[in-house]
Amino acid sequence: MNTTEIFLIAMLIILSVPYLVWRLFRTDHFAPLVVVQIIAGILLGPGVLGAAFPEYYQFVFNPAVIQSLNGIAWWAVMLFVWIAGIELDLKAAWQHRRESGITAGLALGMPLLFGCGAALVMLAGSGWIGPKALDWQFVLGVGMACAVTALPILILLMEKMDILRRPLGQRILRYASVDDVAIWGVLALILMDWHRVGKQLAFVLAFIIVGALFRRLMARLSASDRWFVSLIWLALCGFGADWSGLHYMVGAFLAGAIMDADWFDQKQLDSLRHHVLLVIMPVFFLSTGLRTNWGVGGSMVFLAAAGLLVASVAGKLIGVHMAGRILRWQPGEASLIGWLLQTKALIMIIFANILLDKQIITQESFTALLLMAVGSTMLTTPVVKPKLARMAALLGRSS
Repeated sequence: MNTTEIFLIAMLIILSVPYLVWRLFRTDHFAPLVVVQIIAGILLGPGVLGAAFPEYYQFVFNPAVIQSLNGIAWWAVMLFVWIAGIELDLKAAWQHRRESGITAGLALGMPLLFGCGAALVMLAGSGWIGPKALDWQFVLGVGMACAVTALPILILLMEKMDILRRPLGQRILRYASVDDVAIWGVLALILMDWHRVGKQLAFVLAFIIVGALFRRLMARLSASDRWFVSLIWLALCGFGADWSGLHYMVGAFLAGAIMDADWFDQKQLDSLRHHVLLVIMPVFFLSTGLRTNWGVGGSMVFLAAAGLLVASVAGKLIGVHMAGRILRWQPGEASLIGWLLQTKALIMIIFANILLDKQIITQESFTALLLMAVGSTMLTTPVVKPKLARMAALLGRSS
């Protein structure tokens, strides 16, 4: 077979296997299709499929096919991160800055602290820290991975639960938006390369100047032209960030973060996000799975993942409960919000991919973080739905 035919076999596997599992086993209650696609990526990777059927794996996922898939994955994740940047509602967060600041700070700070503690334990062993990382970069990177909330997945879950456009949903979006900015800011700090700091400062300066001009241009364009110009802007920012030594995904996030969501029709923006998830993000999930590795021993990877999961979940719940006490929330609100903010898949995986690209973590650490992200996201829906039902019943009785 030629490369095109093998590539299409790979696409057939990527698109059909997760869908069939999701549809036949009706996993939506604990694992939305996005999570099933991520798990399928892990299973189709070298650690599982490659170990069980090495000849088949090498035939389908040969270097030429992987290179083609990687190109699609790069653009897919850039689009996804860019949309996440656009959807940040920092204006609303500023209007409720005391509540948003306290909640977002504690919801991010406590799991970050717990995650850094878990990273220090990992640092005592071998095979976890990347060859180009300083100790503080590894500890802060793993800690921040434990603190991440995946804003796009949070939006999808709240849409399904019919709370996205309600006051509670909008509050949670504010908290997640503030945390998203902090996450990417910390990532930029971790990626600072003192040998290339001149390039990085040049990129930041150029981004500020050109970004101001870009905003003026976008305000004057018609709605249809804005889509084309914004995609050109996305490619430019991704290139600039990667050239400077940050990462193209940092550039993609910045490209979206300085854009106003009201420049676009909300239904079209939602549709674009859904279609990116449907059409090209499955390729990113597979490319992520291809990077998993169990080199330090499968049991150690699972043990590390379990420790990171405990640090992540406990830290987030403790932080949000502390915020609830300070702000005097209604009973049950802190637990509900804390569990909704557990959604880590995608943004955490993107975050971990960047750490792996920059050799701050090893493939074994990446695998443990990936398992932690999947676990925390799978816990969200089964825990939140009964809490929402109880809260709705209480509100119904009080009214």
